[in-house]
Amino acid sequence: MDELEIDREALLATFGEEARELLDDMERRLLAMESAPGDQETLHALFRAAHTLKGGAALTGLDEVRFVTHAAEDLLERWRDGKIAASPAVVTLLLKVVDALRAGVAAGVAGRPADGRTLRELRDRLSAAAALPAEEGAKPASAPAPSQGTGAPRTLRVDVGKLDRMLDLTGELAIARGRLGEMLERGGEFSGEVLLEAHREADRLFLDLQELVMKARMVPIGPAFQAHRRTVRDVATARGRNARLVVLGGDVEVDTAIVEGVKDPLGHMVRNAVDHGIESPEERTAAGKDPAGTVTLRAFQDGGGIVVQVSDDGRGIDRARVARQAAQLGLVPDASGVADKDVARLLLEPGFSTSEEVTAFSGRGVGLDVVRRNVEALRGSVELETTPGKGTTVTLRLPLTLAIIQGFRVEVAGDVYVLPLDAVAECLDRPAAEARDASAGEGIVELRGHPLPFLRLRRLLALDGPTARRESIVVVGQGEHRAGLVVDALLGESQVVVKPLGRALRGMPCISGSSILGDGRVALILDVPGLMRLALRRAAESSPSPPAGTRPMIQEERP
Repeated sequence: MDELEIDREALLATFGEEARELLDDMERRLLAMESAPGDQETLHALFRAAHTLKGGAALTGLDEVRFVTHAAEDLLERWRDGKIAASPAVVTLLLKVVDALRAGVAAGVAGRPADGRTLRELRDRLSAAAALPAEEGAKPASAPAPSQGTGAPRTLRVDVGKLDRMLDLTGELAIARGRLGEMLERGGEFSGEVLLEAHREADRLFLDLQELVMKARMVPIGPAFQAHRRTVRDVATARGRNARLVVLGGDVEVDTAIVEGVKDPLGHMVRNAVDHGIESPEERTAAGKDPAGTVTLRAFQDGGGIVVQVSDDGRGIDRARVARQAAQLGLVPDASGVADKDVARLLLEPGFSTSEEVTAFSGRGVGLDVVRRNVEALRGSVELETTPGKGTTVTLRLPLTLAIIQGFRVEVAGDVYVLPLDAVAECLDRPAAEARDASAGEGIVELRGHPLPFLRLRRLLALDGPTARRESIVVVGQGEHRAGLVVDALLGESQVVVKPLGRALRGMPCISGSSILGDGRVALILDVPGLMRLALRRAAESSPSPPAGTRPMIQEERP
């Protein structure tokens, strides 16, 4: 019993931190909505925050908070769909809800009862506001310029011993730096070999400090997995199903930023696995399965990254149902013409859902949007495999850290670009016959008897300058898929410190970050999954029947 109480206290503390960040974010976005009531991006962000907060409240048993947040979702959904008019009164009501939820979460974390009367009154007011008709001419929110993200302070527990060692290394670095500076000022008194040795000593201390900082940021992913045992139980109970959670690889360590970023995708995928994937005990028994379904969370390292998988042994995805729903929503003209690549695109649409009813767990089409956004923000990718009657596996491929990567540098039109080294399979010269056509932006070459779709980075990035006499193809891979990137020169591998993109480049396709080179120039880091999707899609569009090995990657989550 004591162990369970300790676990609950830790869970409540974690939720309290997350809830504070979510509510602060909601408050900032609501204030922004007063001056831009048609900002659909901000509305989607508010909706996702409310959905995440409701899931956390359900996980920790804070029912009053969950009920109010569910009512806020109803109101935001009708606002987003143009069924109620945007007004200062709606914003004011939602701001009061944010204040009440702050107090309710704080009380729950501290073990005190929340002000149930206030929360119930707000829930009734939200329901009444959601039932009001839209004013004449009210329309769904239009797409504005992308809204800016908001930062929030984050915390991390670090062993004091590691901090002491960091302090020692910082002191040793200061000494080595001072020694090297004094030797350089004294000029010819020291030989080049002595200066080089002093530089190597300072470099060794720097690398030791860098490694220690990276280790301090690494945490096991297991606690993030274990938190979903309650999720599986609650969803299964509410939906009349039996399900259990199996955790594999919980001791795999990953950067804390990755763990934080993957929380929401994991929550949505686990809920979907139970709600949409696991059948009722009667269905499972009739199909010859164990009446209790299994959801498996698995993590393992793969090269320089981590793979997180959410699997279930349920019914699998009904692709025909996805197509029918898309046709009903007007996203496609005819359900019979929907191919696999179209299904992936449809499932990524915000608000798309095949659920016939809105419940506390699904039916609003939020989950996939959160998964896509969060995973792409972490420079990762989503893959899906499903077998009717057997189950579905959603695979997230993520880097171990977002701060430093091993990169492979290439040159195009005099500029340097960086590819994550773990995505580079091999390099080869571009065939002379292909190289003659400098205007070709993409195409297919043969690689050991198999077709390889390629993109010419010079054309893709609209770079000027004379074409190189000799070009190379960098073969990049993800899972079983391969694509080529045509570049002017290969510069080799090096360690790269990742910097976020500036506002002007934020959201630019095929670019995931930047770095500063040793000579002070800025190098852009290429988004390999995005480039591969583009190469495979263009290869498929240019050929009536795509060559073997070039089938589009399905990037989707269960609807």
